[in-house]
Amino acid sequence: MIADVETQTVHVLLVEDDEDDYVLTRALLAESRRLRFDLDWASCYEDAIAKIASNHYDLYLLDYRLGEHDGLQILREAKSLGCNRPIILLTGQRDTDLDVAAMEAGAADYLIKGEVDAQLLERSIRYALAQGRTLEALRESEERYALSARGANDGLWVWDLQKNTVYYSPRWKQMLGEDEDVVGDSPDEWFSRVHPDDLSLLQTAVSNHRVGVSSHIEIEHRMRCRDGSWRWMLSRGLAVRDTNGVAMRIAGSQTDITDRKLAVERLTYDAFHDSLTGLPNRALFMDRLGRAMEATRRHQERLFAVLFLDLDRFKVINDSLGHTFGDRLLISVAARLRQVIRSSDTVARLGGDEFTVLLEGIESVTDAVRTAQRIHEALQVAFSFDEREIFTTASIGIALSPTGYDRPEDVLRDADIAMYRAKARGKARHEVFDKTMHDRAVKLLQLETALRRAIDRDELRVHYQPIVSLLSGKIIGFEALLRWQRGQSLISADEIVPVAEETGLILPIGEWVLHEALQQLRVWRAADPNRDPLHIHVNLSPRQFLHPNLFSQVERALVATTVDPQTLHLEVTESVLIDNGDAAATLLRSLSDARIRLSLDDFGTGYSSLSTLRRFPFDMMKIDRSFVGDGDGNRSDEIVRTIGNLARVLGMEVTVEGLESADQVKRMRTLGIDYAQGFYFSKPLDAAGATMLLDRVDLLG
Repeated sequence: MIADVETQTVHVLLVEDDEDDYVLTRALLAESRRLRFDLDWASCYEDAIAKIASNHYDLYLLDYRLGEHDGLQILREAKSLGCNRPIILLTGQRDTDLDVAAMEAGAADYLIKGEVDAQLLERSIRYALAQGRTLEALRESEERYALSARGANDGLWVWDLQKNTVYYSPRWKQMLGEDEDVVGDSPDEWFSRVHPDDLSLLQTAVSNHRVGVSSHIEIEHRMRCRDGSWRWMLSRGLAVRDTNGVAMRIAGSQTDITDRKLAVERLTYDAFHDSLTGLPNRALFMDRLGRAMEATRRHQERLFAVLFLDLDRFKVINDSLGHTFGDRLLISVAARLRQVIRSSDTVARLGGDEFTVLLEGIESVTDAVRTAQRIHEALQVAFSFDEREIFTTASIGIALSPTGYDRPEDVLRDADIAMYRAKARGKARHEVFDKTMHDRAVKLLQLETALRRAIDRDELRVHYQPIVSLLSGKIIGFEALLRWQRGQSLISADEIVPVAEETGLILPIGEWVLHEALQQLRVWRAADPNRDPLHIHVNLSPRQFLHPNLFSQVERALVATTVDPQTLHLEVTESVLIDNGDAAATLLRSLSDARIRLSLDDFGTGYSSLSTLRRFPFDMMKIDRSFVGDGDGNRSDEIVRTIGNLARVLGMEVTVEGLESADQVKRMRTLGIDYAQGFYFSKPLDAAGATMLLDRVDLLG
């Protein structure tokens, strides 16, 4: 069993003819903080082979140069002896062909001596041992599989070494699609059908067992069938020897393991690829990113970049057209991403509508930005599905290797932060990460933590700002405004809502505000049943508005507080309607049918058109404070007059926000505005203060 690298001492054999390199290797291993090493040393070929054959070591470090022999020879000899422990090849110079040859021969890793430090050596050993444990578990699984199939599915063979003839059973021939009389009794009937890349390994395994170097034959190789196809076979054999130990015959079996091989390959592929798009998944992407970071540490001129993509408005497409269209869009986006990146780069899907791109071997940030621009251009072309055109864009964050990272997770985190900055600045754009973004993310996390505690500690408050009739001067209702009592400070909704929206806390907070405001409205109604019904206005953030359970939440709150639905105004901003037109229209109609009143908040700050407004059943339009102006004849007055006329044509009442002076109140009355709110009447008050304000008959005087 290979040592558990976290708990046991790792027994290592170094094959090296230079004592100085032995001393250096011992010193590097001694620096390890995670592993304990017991290092042994073989300085010549014969000693190395003998010690490898003893099978006493967890791992081998082989120098490529060892007198008249080289490390590849020892590597191949070790494999022919049945060595299944990981072997790392060491060499004094970079050689791409040698790198490939080492891996093909079964090396777990290939290291350049001059570039090896303690950290790299320890990491290579840890990975090699982990790989070794995986392979050992796989071998055990394969043995169980082969044993269960033996007898019923094996092709048998017996090799008479004296006559050099081989008996092949009918099943052996049948496995290759050959007729009984086509296959003769020559060993070449077997070896001539073996794949050229596997022939040498098979011949070595047979030869080593024949002379007694190995205890049995067990090797996987490919065989050519009659139809020209290649199938994987597991060949096993055991020699029958005379009294002098000379092999007289070798009897064995051949098992077709093609299906198992394909299954293992499929499982391996599935473990590292996204099932929907076929792209590498997070695990494979992080592995390749880790390798890119290692390469950059060894060669600082080798730069890389990570692009983090999030599709804009994907949830709207999914919710409105269904998950089938959403999946087809993701598949098509993946195909376009493949087209715009180089074959040496990696594009992966992390999950949902999030994709990442690893660019290796770039020269500067310009290369990464150009790739982001190509992605934007590729996504501008509509996607067509069943005669339906779908448009999407992406927000992209870019993180670069010169920033100096220790872990792949840190690179991905910063690219993610940059992506959110791009999304916050208008979507369909890209941003390059800088340290200020990370500082902002840390502050956001701290504020999120404090806000979560505020919820648990009942530090949230609802304040109420009166909405006044400009005809009678009476309070006709209140707008409920969220506040946070943080120590001696009272934090406004402008600071709370963006954090709550980004972190998802807006959903429980919004539901609490709704229930709290309705409960207060119930208290006011009970205190003076003869008063004209007051109305309560509650703002809905974009994330609240798009939540699938919003309608049921509002219904539950109304039932729990026994408030008349017609006294509840839900306020929605223009931007939510523009981005989610169809879904918004459906929800607003459902709320209107339930007799809940609807207000269009901050009108004039978005992009509403007359055709857009006609789609939605609003009862009230609230004009943004920016149109109030300060003097007679101001162009803002004409804009307010026009908006008021438009609202009346559409059957809406009009409220203007932000009034702070008697002059503004007078002008709004002259312009025929129905209702107003602002500091002129009152700042937002707690429930007790708002209750006292209700006693004032006329707030215009």
